[in-house]
Amino acid sequence: MRTKLVDYIASHALFQPDKLALICQGQKLTYKELYNEISSYVLKLKAQGIAAGQTYLFKFHADVSCVVTYFALHQIGAIAVPLEKSLPDEKIGEYESRISNHGPFDETGLADILFTTGTTGQSKGVMISHDTILADAENLMIAQGFTSETVFLICGPLNHIGSLSKFYPTFMAGGTVMIIDGFKNQEDFYQALDYPSCKLATFLVPSSIRLLLLFSKDRLSQYKDKIDFIETGAAAISHADMMALCSILPHTRLYNTYASTETGIISTYNFNDGHCIPGCLGKPMKNSNIIITEKGTIACSGRTLMSGYVDLDMEVSRIGENVLVTSDLGYLDEDGMLHLTGREDDVINVGGLKVEPSEVEDVAMAIPGIKDCICIAVPHPIVGNTLKLLAVLEEGVELDKRKWARFLVKKLESYKVPLLYEQVDAIKRTFNGKLDRKAYRIKKERL
Repeated sequence: MRTKLVDYIASHALFQPDKLALICQGQKLTYKELYNEISSYVLKLKAQGIAAGQTYLFKFHADVSCVVTYFALHQIGAIAVPLEKSLPDEKIGEYESRISNHGPFDETGLADILFTTGTTGQSKGVMISHDTILADAENLMIAQGFTSETVFLICGPLNHIGSLSKFYPTFMAGGTVMIIDGFKNQEDFYQALDYPSCKLATFLVPSSIRLLLLFSKDRLSQYKDKIDFIETGAAAISHADMMALCSILPHTRLYNTYASTETGIISTYNFNDGHCIPGCLGKPMKNSNIIITEKGTIACSGRTLMSGYVDLDMEVSRIGENVLVTSDLGYLDEDGMLHLTGREDDVINVGGLKVEPSEVEDVAMAIPGIKDCICIAVPHPIVGNTLKLLAVLEEGVELDKRKWARFLVKKLESYKVPLLYEQVDAIKRTFNGKLDRKAYRIKKERL
């Protein structure tokens, strides 16, 4: 019989029934209570006609009932399709149609279908197996040191691999999951950190880390002896923010992780190791391997890969049967550590020279007064494209094009220094914190 993550919850309910498993919206459930809730809901789902191999779409709110629903579906052998909590009904109908067009599913192997944000194209329905979930759980548990004492705070969207995957190692290890409803209210985040434990951990996208550094750096430092580790991912974190976080939390393990919905959790690097290497994502974890292709893109293999896309006509770039090729650009150093340099489809051609915009943005974020930025391509009458830096500034700071250009030219090749600069009120990002480059590619600008 295939092992599932819910089986670990059942085991903990048997051997440590009074251990706290879940804290959410003022409710606290022990492992025994959580498993009883799951078992009870299994009966309700079966009464509704939900059976093994069937898909079940639901909006994943930050509440106990949704957590119970997710694991009850797994218990039955049904396929969970967790959706973003504010997704319009029209979009839900589209997803239902795409799933129904797929045909019958493997009743024993498939656990989830996760729809990506679609920032680089159409949103994709990624099929995840129970085996993949357990492989991801084992990767994170070993590499980041999850234990039964871990209290993991989830404050991101639960339909996305970044937050959803934190259920995996926490429940495998018999720890405690704490959920708050998003990151818009920093007070909720800090109140959660007040929980009486010195083994607190959390996952924060780089944009959330930047907000903490900008608006509550001193308050965050008060938890330096309580936070065991923080993981970041989903987007590139600037080196300036990496260094600042190391300074504020000197005893906290700070992980930069390479992962995606399609590849699973691949590698991780504790940048609070005294070196704080920019762009480094560590060595592959136990169940994963990395290959760098001739084009310089990252390819992944191992037990954490997706089972495929719901849309059978969607292309998956592979080398052979079990190696998935990504659009991420990177290299492995002499120690086998992965370094991310950008994305193949983000590269901007400036007069025949290739510019990775994330490199420009990383340097620009170290300019005093810049809160957020993005480097985009705009049309140029001679060279075809030129670079433009859009920046959000701290209050009271004025845009100084010459000063910024002088700062950048000291750290970048001259062709990577933007010709144009503009102050904006906000940078467009996806709900999980990634720069929404697609939105800026659509926008047409002229000199």
